[in-house]
Amino acid sequence: MRSYVFYIVDVFAEEKYAGNQLAVFPEAGDIAEAKMQRFAKEMNFSETTFILSEKARNGGYDVRIFTPAEEVPFAGHPTLGTAFIIQHEIIRMPVEKVVLNLKAGRIPVTFSYRQGQADELRMKQRPPVFGRTFEIKTVSQSLNVKPGDIDERFPIQQVSTGLPFIIVPMKTREAVKRARLNRDLFFELVKDSDAKCPLIFCPEPYAPENDLNARMFGDYFDIREDPATGSANGCLAAYLVENRYYGEPRIKVRVEQGYEIGRPSLLLLEAEEKKGTIDVFVGGRVFLVARGEFI
Repeated sequence: MRSYVFYIVDVFAEEKYAGNQLAVFPEAGDIAEAKMQRFAKEMNFSETTFILSEKARNGGYDVRIFTPAEEVPFAGHPTLGTAFIIQHEIIRMPVEKVVLNLKAGRIPVTFSYRQGQADELRMKQRPPVFGRTFEIKTVSQSLNVKPGDIDERFPIQQVSTGLPFIIVPMKTREAVKRARLNRDLFFELVKDSDAKCPLIFCPEPYAPENDLNARMFGDYFDIREDPATGSANGCLAAYLVENRYYGEPRIKVRVEQGYEIGRPSLLLLEAEEKKGTIDVFVGGRVFLVARGEFI
């Protein structure tokens, strides 16, 4: 019986065993879809990725992303982590850019290096799409916080840069830390919404060098709270520009996530509105943690 090589990486980590872990299968062209889904379920990371060819085609590398429950068209930390493995284990030399062909479209990832090793990776996400807004009272009940904990100056809004999320602006870190998802109320709230997960944030970080503190609840997909979520933070970057959170049509911020679950992570966000379109970039570091084989 054939064994399949995989790599485990930490994404949006400042050091190993922080950030958001990911399993990447680099030689997955002959793995059937049902087996990909089984592997993702047994790995039990929030996502597992499969590189379908070791050679670029159609302008990039064909990649599929699976959660333990289903395939998804795009996700942030799997995009950066997979690009890292393509550069580190397939190309095996410094490159400026790797393009991933995902179901959501072509996502370019650029590299910076330190002493010949990949240092920071940065991906350009799809142009944002802004959707429905939600009432403070209903959302506060779903998050088990008080209506006054939510910053009423800005909307609670669905945003997508490839995968939709509900962005919730909070006033204080204490409120963000206190939040707990009421599954029944929240699932009822999002039953007619494309977005199924909330990202809550506040301008009061734990680390003074950071700008925002954020949390993302993935209960709808039976995923534990993520220590770092690139797709959701891409939506956050677009939201900050669209709603002039800092009063400008551009942002460059450091977002910490995962502190409440003991996995401090750092995401570097940049976004700018140009001629009615918002360009969104999400960056961070990636560390290779382990290599294994799966049967």
